[in-house]
Amino acid sequence: MIVTLIIICEVGFWVLLAAGLALRYLAGMRRLGAAVLLLEPVLEIVLLAVTAVDLRNGAEPDWKHGLAALYIGYTVAYGHYTVAWLDGHAAHRLAGAPPPRKPPRHGAARARHEGRLWLRTLLGAGVAIGLLQLAVVYVGDANDTGSLTAWQLTAVRAAGIHGVIALTYALWPKKAPGQPSGPADPAGRGESADPAERPARR
Repeated sequence: MIVTLIIICEVGFWVLLAAGLALRYLAGMRRLGAAVLLLEPVLEIVLLAVTAVDLRNGAEPDWKHGLAALYIGYTVAYGHYTVAWLDGHAAHRLAGAPPPRKPPRHGAARARHEGRLWLRTLLGAGVAIGLLQLAVVYVGDANDTGSLTAWQLTAVRAAGIHGVIALTYALWPKKAPGQPSGPADPAGRGESADPAERPARR
């Protein structure tokens, strides 16, 4: 049941997103479209409530409850980011708005961008770990909670791996194509490449 509900929530997320954007930019009903988009968090609340009821009714904690916690954490961290990104592209393509700014691809700006994404992953992992810990306390000693704590470690590993990847962009920043590694020196000898620009030798 929990897995089915996760699938329903994921499908519902994209259905509500498509409906909200269509109302905003195709039907011209911007307020109604915004209201539909605001319904997105309701899906996570429903999933959280059903998961809690399932545990309360005596269901043994297993991977399905852990997956639900990770899904909720992910949507908390990246749900609004995804909606805003797609809203910007829809406004550009359907309403003539300026194209959304693309994320930086090189240098320190790319490193900062990757760092901000990692902070979102850290937030999602924190939410998932917190929900799983609440589930452990909620269930108590009545059932084996090993699967829930295992999912907590999964969330920690995911955040750690993403953190290492983000760190590589800061330690080894990606250079733009054709960017020189040092000061420009066209002649390679500290002189101008154009003979006419060189000072006369005496």
